[in-house]
Amino acid sequence: MRRREFITLLGGAAATLPLVARAQQAGGMRRIGVLLNRAADDPEAQARLKAFVQGLQQLGWAEGRNARMDVRWTGGVGANPHRYAAELVALMPDVILADGAVSVSALQGATRTVPIVFVAVPDPVGAGFVKSMARPGGNTTGFTVFEYSIGGKLLEVLKEIAPRLSRVAVLRDPAIASGIGMWGAIQSVAPSFGVELSPVDVRATGEIESGVGAFAREPDGGLIVPGSAPAIFHRDRIIALAARHRLPAVYPYRFFVAAGGLISYGPNPVDEYRRAAGYVDRILKGEKPAALPVQAPTKYELVVNLKTAKALGLTVPDTVLARADEVIE
Repeated sequence: MRRREFITLLGGAAATLPLVARAQQAGGMRRIGVLLNRAADDPEAQARLKAFVQGLQQLGWAEGRNARMDVRWTGGVGANPHRYAAELVALMPDVILADGAVSVSALQGATRTVPIVFVAVPDPVGAGFVKSMARPGGNTTGFTVFEYSIGGKLLEVLKEIAPRLSRVAVLRDPAIASGIGMWGAIQSVAPSFGVELSPVDVRATGEIESGVGAFAREPDGGLIVPGSAPAIFHRDRIIALAARHRLPAVYPYRFFVAAGGLISYGPNPVDEYRRAAGYVDRILKGEKPAALPVQAPTKYELVVNLKTAKALGLTVPDTVLARADEVIE
């Protein structure tokens, strides 16, 4: 994102949020780097960045007055984030916001001194980014997007809305830790739900098309779409394939359901970016990431699309509707 684009985004936020006048002036201009493992034209990615900007603004950080932001978009799937990480570190920022495990890995490879605040990372301890959730150590801390155990909950929700399912395809990226971890979590509970699992890779459009198409040749199938950068990048294709093959599917975030998906269960990722602004503020005011505990999501949302359910010939149980945070009609 260019400087002018950031100023425009910040100006839009100012229309709805008052600027807090208590920002520190003594430290002069502070530099904030942002590495987003997403496409710049993705509306969901823009919503997340806007939430981060608004969070900073509420805490008194204003572009051109006491802060400057440098944003790099990797473009998502197939990108090489190491070049963008090196670019940001070379600008000598005071702190960097890292989006996703791929971004954190690239940034940690480029610096062990510049503070890093991450978002959208499922298992920072297992990935080696931090020493522990309570005491991260080093230069990195942030916010987890989910625990792998949510995979069992996704299967439970899918079976509740489509109880006849006996086969479930899990759309995953086997090349990343979260794809492996989520697959293992779902696999461990699948026998108790009486379903047979099949993996479908989501790294490329061709893999998704052929994998879902082959899976859909047999009856009583459904899809689990865990949260990952490839799944988000290919979400329109995945939703269209589920509709074409009449496969009930559960997704990780609300925006999948708003775009025509059947049901979702997961945290609000936009809120995670807003909360991350608080950690960036604290670091800019002198706190160390090593002493800031990694935080988990505070709320999980259940969202149902009744129009999609009707198209699939499904009747959503009253128990699901009663628990839903939102019902899209």
